[in-house]
Amino acid sequence: MHYHFISDSHVHSDCSFDGTDPVMMICERAASLGLYSITITDHCECDIYHKEGFDRSIVQSFFETRKARAVFYGRLQVHAGIELGQPITDLEATQEALSAGAFDFVLASVHNLPGQKDFYYLNYTDENVDPLLSDYFDHVLQVAKWGQFDSLAHLTYPLRYILAQPGLRVELSKYREKIDAVLLELIQQKKALEVNTSGLRQQIGDTLPDAGVVRRFYELGGTYVTLGSDAHRWADVSAGIEEAMSMIYKTGFRHYTIYSKREPQLVPIE
Repeated sequence: MHYHFISDSHVHSDCSFDGTDPVMMICERAASLGLYSITITDHCECDIYHKEGFDRSIVQSFFETRKARAVFYGRLQVHAGIELGQPITDLEATQEALSAGAFDFVLASVHNLPGQKDFYYLNYTDENVDPLLSDYFDHVLQVAKWGQFDSLAHLTYPLRYILAQPGLRVELSKYREKIDAVLLELIQQKKALEVNTSGLRQQIGDTLPDAGVVRRFYELGGTYVTLGSDAHRWADVSAGIEEAMSMIYKTGFRHYTIYSKREPQLVPIE
């Protein structure tokens, strides 16, 4: 199936510490692929905001993206976004970040629990996976209740690393009540759930979250779903987005969502 309107709402440029390519190169790639829109969402880890220089890098990202918007006008919609990591760990830094530019789109992420390392760096055992995931979903619920964002990024993020460990299995149904609480909070606050396709390029081999969670979001009354490749290099722009569109269609959604000036716009899946 070929889709008319394909958008990627989670992309990192070289304004992110782990991104490799300039905004202009990323937009050129998106335009050459015939994308409808792209949103640059560079990292802003709020818990280490000043310490690691995010106060400078996000402003740089915003200006680079605004420049690209002018250059690609008429060929590609370019939106200026931001990925707020750990937004409730340092609320003062988060507010400063939010006022650093007139962002079109704000993603909220949890990459690590307060006082801990990124889930990427943790060692997982049969004993610690359950308490870690319980704490993770509890913390994500607090972020959802805080609510000053547009879409919740990569729910189930820790699975990206847990399931890469040989022999470790996770039964998500065990956390159903906690996940439902997060989804219901998003629905109540009219927020979006992101379907992040990075897992399709990694060992986990699935979207974050997977079809089961997305279907549950639809059943509970969810309206807004954003799609993001989480690309950190130009070659991954829009990777997996068509599969994600097909998946959300099967779970019941007939639109995905992009944001402009923090307002949701429903784009038909056709």
